[in-house]
Amino acid sequence: MERTGLTHIYTGDGKGKTTAAVGLTVRALSNGYNVLYCSFHKRPKKYGYSEMEALKKLGATVLNFETGYPHLDDDLVGGFAIQNITQSISMISECMHAIKIDLLVMDEILISVRDNHLPKTTLIDFIKNKPSHIELVLTGCDATSDIIELADYVSEIKKIKHPYDQEIASRKGIDF
Repeated sequence: MERTGLTHIYTGDGKGKTTAAVGLTVRALSNGYNVLYCSFHKRPKKYGYSEMEALKKLGATVLNFETGYPHLDDDLVGGFAIQNITQSISMISECMHAIKIDLLVMDEILISVRDNHLPKTTLIDFIKNKPSHIELVLTGCDATSDIIELADYVSEIKKIKHPYDQEIASRKGIDF
């Protein structure tokens, strides 16, 4: 069966971008796809992110890059974030060409572009030069119009109402 790799974007200010990417990943894994799931700006040591562990158990290769958000975490330095994310993109490129991957998820990578930790042109070049058979998923707030233009699927997840607005803390198993 020949597979054509398309590009998906889940963006917006609403809850559910990562959840959508995880759902697509589970579907792909259950259909025999080889999946590389990469997360950016997550803090699995602090929050757990049990979905990453579940994806590993289902057979996905899971990598976590740049833990935290420099503008929220005082212990992170912006210059380090830029270097780390740039190295991460190079590593992912090498993986795409070295091992057989059918689906590549780059969860929260759009945050890296939004916050100037990854040049937009680097991500655009990455999208344009990915192997044609690889399905690519990008998530995060504030996808730019030129990145959106390169995608085949674009879903904007809009916040209408969120418990955080009422100072209700994130809940394990529901929000993380």
